[in-house]
Amino acid sequence: MPALIIALAALVVLGLVLLFVTSRRSDTNAAMNSVSAETMRRDRERVTAGGGTEVEQTGRDVEKAAVLARREGDLIPLDDTEIEPWVAPDPEAIGVARRQFLNRSITGLFALNLGAFSLAVIAQLWPGASEGFGSVIKVGDLNDVRTSIAAGGGFLYKPEGRMWVTEYPTGALEKGRAIYGSTPAWPGIEQGFKALYQKCPHLGCRVPDCGSSQFFECPCHGSFYNQVGEKRGGPAPRGMDYFAMSVAGNVLSVDTGQIIDGPAIGTNTTGQEREGPSCLGATSH
Repeated sequence: MPALIIALAALVVLGLVLLFVTSRRSDTNAAMNSVSAETMRRDRERVTAGGGTEVEQTGRDVEKAAVLARREGDLIPLDDTEIEPWVAPDPEAIGVARRQFLNRSITGLFALNLGAFSLAVIAQLWPGASEGFGSVIKVGDLNDVRTSIAAGGGFLYKPEGRMWVTEYPTGALEKGRAIYGSTPAWPGIEQGFKALYQKCPHLGCRVPDCGSSQFFECPCHGSFYNQVGEKRGGPAPRGMDYFAMSVAGNVLSVDTGQIIDGPAIGTNTTGQEREGPSCLGATSH
């Protein structure tokens, strides 16, 4: 994780450097343009041989003079030799300007995309700042949670956390301490609960509950688990993954940003067996 944070910080710094270089180029070009404008203004003033200053007429002055000449009848046609021939712009100069525009556009877009990507990835490093899956979710008062589990036939589903909450038998705590005692889930297990990730550790299918068997049964490949997520059969490589839990002020909270790998095959701390027919029928084992 520290290496990832350092890499992301480097990406952000690179994006800022690119933006700074682009802005400096813009400032330099603006300064050159202002100097060019000032030079052109000074060039309009020409010093005459007698030491006086002759101000070049603007286009608007010429138009006004032409209108007055028409009204007074003394308009004199211009000699064709006084009209300077049209000179095509330099193709090389046009090409340079086009390349500058494209280079600055590409640099700006790259810096913008890099910055947006970096911010999006960094935001994922602090899921607790958001709500729903990936954050700490308050499930509720311990007594209310027990009531909700009983009302659901032994299973409580919390869609905002993509999790199942079930009761962990108090009689199995002594045996369960050897498996779960050192995990961040133990504070909740010790209070008689377990929060299970809904995904099957086999291929990631959502695992539903089965009211008749009182097991979790995966409809994709037939893996099944007891009420606390310990594997009881099927191709899954381990039991159901579960979340860290905490209890404060008699309120159960689940950290869905901290997923713990399920218990190894053969773990059965509760001794629960299937209590009725499988919901998968012939597909179960």
